[in-house]
Amino acid sequence: MKPKSPENEQYLSASNRITGVIVLVIGALGLLDIVLEWRTVTGLMVACIIGILMVLAYVGLIRPSVTLSPENILLRNHLRDHTIPWRKVTGVDVTDILRVHTGDDRFRAPGVQLVMRDLRKQRVGGRKLSPDSSLSRAEFVVNRVESHMEQYGEKADGEIVTSWARLELILIGALAVVAVLAGLSR
Repeated sequence: MKPKSPENEQYLSASNRITGVIVLVIGALGLLDIVLEWRTVTGLMVACIIGILMVLAYVGLIRPSVTLSPENILLRNHLRDHTIPWRKVTGVDVTDILRVHTGDDRFRAPGVQLVMRDLRKQRVGGRKLSPDSSLSRAEFVVNRVESHMEQYGEKADGEIVTSWARLELILIGALAVVAVLAGLSR
């Protein structure tokens, strides 16, 4: 196993992660209640449905991130990972979420996103945005990606690799099969 480089930087939505952890804790409490009280086939079906919702909360709220390393940029989306070598990156911008450009392709990264409240404040020109706003954060990440492009663009070579989040998909599929079988056997 390769040691983690101290030069790696990871960016993600802290508010989404906090919400995701809260949802997972509530789901775990629900599963605990089912284990203690509902030792029936219906309880198994409900437990599987709660498990599916917990995996979806993880996939939607906790998993997305952007990781910068000297070799590449890793975009962890909801169900896919895109590993893009710096030589292939031609640009980066932010619309509602971060977008990384590679020639004719664009890869979206929901790990860095803008909050609509901050966008409205910017358009209206009302109250001044705080330094912790999503616009400031997104601009910081864009600057870091551009810095990595300049620093490592000529050195880091390779192909763009896209892979599926296999474990999450397998978990959802297995829980769905068990829930359907439990529902049919009631």
